[in-house]
Parts: sequence; structure tokens; C-alpha cells
Amino acid sequence: MNHPGTESSLRTDLAAAYRLLDHYGWSDQVFTHISVRTPSETPTFLINAYGLMPEEITASNLVKIDINGNKVDNQNIDVNPAGFTIHSTIHSARHDAVCVMHTHTLAGMAVAALEEGLLPLNQTNMAFYKRVSYYDYEGIPLDLSARERIAAALGDKKCMILRNHGLLTVGRSVAEAFFYMYYLNKACEIQIEAMKTGRKLILPSDADCEFTAQQFDNEKYHSESVELVWNALRRKLDRMDASYRK
Repeated sequence: MNHPGTESSLRTDLAAAYRLLDHYGWSDQVFTHISVRTPSETPTFLINAYGLMPEEITASNLVKIDINGNKVDNQNIDVNPAGFTIHSTIHSARHDAVCVMHTHTLAGMAVAALEEGLLPLNQTNMAFYKRVSYYDYEGIPLDLSARERIAAALGDKKCMILRNHGLLTVGRSVAEAFFYMYYLNKACEIQIEAMKTGRKLILPSDADCEFTAQQFDNEKYHSESVELVWNALRRKLDRMDASYRK
């Protein structure tokens, strides 16, 4: 798959993802981070400047760094150190992971605290049936020695639940990573709401769950869904506030 866009278009997409993250209430103040790998010859990626809220992110104030943490163009701007560990790890280990998105949503953190993890309680949840990996908690990932364990935990999956922490998705584009995050978080919300009732939960058969997951996996259906949703979200964002493009 070719790299999805120029650096300019990737900056705009990434800034849009930050604004949409804020719109959906997924912000964790200055501690949320999304990154996108640039199409440069040397491995570099864009991420938010540490200290900016998601609603402050624009295409021009994103920071470009390499996988060793060096700032490109001699930018004197800090990035979240834990975010750097996570994003540099995945961009290095997974060439298909053009965009990496990590959130601390309430529902995501709640499911991350459950021993059983994500359950196939709804059609939305079944899209992730046996397609989510788990990374056991071992503290804030400030130490680069965690890189190997994070990469091993993610494996070839597109979605990961960081136990006692939050959610992570990767995509071949910003649009795809955001799509996965939206529905992974929605699945977590569904599970928490169902569990709140205290009633017995219905779990469909393994065969039905796998069949549904394969329907979602269909490449044509998936690609069209990602594109349609992302285009609609960008139109929504432009109507609300187009300053992310600056």
C-alpha cells in the first residue's frame, strides 16, 4: 500500500483527528496523543507538542521527530515522553502503522480494568472479536526498554487494550486509525452500559461472532466505510471550526 498522502495532507488529517477527539469528549487534557508517520526517506513522525490541548492542535504546530526522539528542523518543542515511547515503538515495528492513536477514554479505561477484557456483547463489539491484543500494565511507559514488550503485545493486530490504562489503534491512514478508535471505544461504552444493568449478559456463539467479524473485515466494505465516515467527519469539523487546517 502506498503512503497515504503528502506531509501537508497528513498534517491536516492529524490535526483534524485531534479536534475530533476533543469533540467526542476523549480528551485527557494534554496527555492524549496521536501520531502519523511521514513519507520521508528517514523514519520520522508527527505528534502534538506537549502542553497543547487537543482543541489547540493545528496542522502547522505539530512536531516532527525521528524514532530516536530527535526534533527535525531543530524545533525546540517537547513531546510527551510516554507518548514518544509508545508511538516510536509502533512506527518502528509496524510498517503498516502509518497512524497510531492512543486514548484514555472513560469507557476504554473501565474495560481495560476488567479481567475478561472486551466481550462480544453487540454487533459493534463483534467487529473486534479475537482481533484485539492486550498489554499488561507495568507503569508509565517512560523507559525505552518497554519498546520490545509493547511491540510484542500488539503483534499484527490493529487494536490493543493497555490493561489498567487505555486504548490504542493503528491504521494505514489517520482515517483508519480514527475509525478503529471510534468503534473500539463505542464497543467499550456498550459493554459498560450493559454491565451496569446487573442482568445476565447474552454472549453469541463463537461461530456467530467470528462470522460477523469476518463480515467487518471485508476489505471493500471496510475501505468504503472508512472513507465515507472520514469524509463526513471532516465536513462536520469544517462546519464547526476549520482552524485546524492552519
